[in-house]
Amino acid sequence: MLFAAVESAAALESIAGGLGIYYLILAAMNAVCALYLWRNKNEPGQALVWTIIAVIFVIMAPLAMSGNPNMVPQIPDWFKSASMILSGKTGAVVYSVGTTVALVTLFLFRRFFVRPMVAWSILNIALVLMGLSAVDPNFQKIVTKPDNVPIVALVFLLGYFTWLATAKAVKNDDRLRQGLPPLEKLDDEKVLVWPDLVYTELICMIGVTALLLVWGIMLKAPLEYAASSVLTPNPSKAPWYFLGLQEMLVYFDPWYAGVVLPSLVIFGLMAIPFLDYNKQGNGYYTINQRKFAYLVFQFGFLELWITLIILGTFLRGPNWNFFGPFENWDPHKVEVLNNRDLSQIFWIDLLGMPLPRAASGSSWLLEVYTIFKREIVGIALLAGYFIILPPVLATTVFRKAFVKMGFLRYMLMSNLLLFMLTLPLKMVLRWTLNLKYIVHIDEWFLNF
Repeated sequence: MLFAAVESAAALESIAGGLGIYYLILAAMNAVCALYLWRNKNEPGQALVWTIIAVIFVIMAPLAMSGNPNMVPQIPDWFKSASMILSGKTGAVVYSVGTTVALVTLFLFRRFFVRPMVAWSILNIALVLMGLSAVDPNFQKIVTKPDNVPIVALVFLLGYFTWLATAKAVKNDDRLRQGLPPLEKLDDEKVLVWPDLVYTELICMIGVTALLLVWGIMLKAPLEYAASSVLTPNPSKAPWYFLGLQEMLVYFDPWYAGVVLPSLVIFGLMAIPFLDYNKQGNGYYTINQRKFAYLVFQFGFLELWITLIILGTFLRGPNWNFFGPFENWDPHKVEVLNNRDLSQIFWIDLLGMPLPRAASGSSWLLEVYTIFKREIVGIALLAGYFIILPPVLATTVFRKAFVKMGFLRYMLMSNLLLFMLTLPLKMVLRWTLNLKYIVHIDEWFLNF
């Protein structure tokens, strides 16, 4: 307890000055917002609200700079306790289900969330939570680690650009419903490369260079010791852009998670022009005219890639265990995982029989027969999933798509979708049934 108090005080002292400046920046942001609403939008009521919020941030700034644990605004203990639901095995379930529900909610109520003041309120809430949480030493270690700082910035940038694109799509959908052209058609004047584009690129280059200089001065380079087989980092993580693949390795063999799925992603992106039969929505933002393409992209990019990167960066700790955002990354934490193959569940648990095994010295035909007998349930499930399910979908859910696309394009599209869905399906099976492999053939190094 004494060590935790000393560590918390040291963490607070190291961040007090920067946290005070952080709140002053938030105050300036909301003051500018209030001035804009008052002068440009003639909204004195909303301007007053954001002015009050800016004053609150101004008051919080000197309290944060004081470094006094009793005065510095920080996250309440009940919030930290509630966040422990993200720890352990249940953390993976809560995180993935929660992000999926959030994505569905944002889509269904997109007209509400794209409102500027709603988005601005959500941004302020996120920034306040970030500031309050930064006082906690465990949270601070994760978020302020030089490797993770760009990930935090990218999360906010991704949120902004997703909101911007969605807001434009919602406006265009409303205009198209009224018989008006999309916003992009109102200002489609050609812009010359010289001087317009070159000047813009020059200004951006100067701005990015200045940002990198400040970044390099303020943050130390995350250099570690020379690589050594006797000193392996725990956790040993890939670069942030590969953390999604590293997370996939928890649920699949390397040949599938590291080779097949990434190859299918690249192949699927290349196949989009061949598969796309919808001529609408080219050159402007829209959702209603390309709802299927929009949902597939958002689910694949945000849910099956971005959330895995965030998970691997901030929630995966030593021994690749799940840790809450305010939990100490204890390297001695060990969770027992009793994962079982589908063949073990079928033969041992359901039938009460041992796994079929070929006698020593048997012919290769008998060994092949025994392997297929042992894995017959998994093989049947995979055959039904990849062979039977596409024709069933063609006569039900994707009937219109099948008629417009034809057999070849439809089968390519449906199988790409099914391969994409293997990731969330396998994750759910691992969490609920402790299922390790559907088909486990170590003799051929073929596990799925």
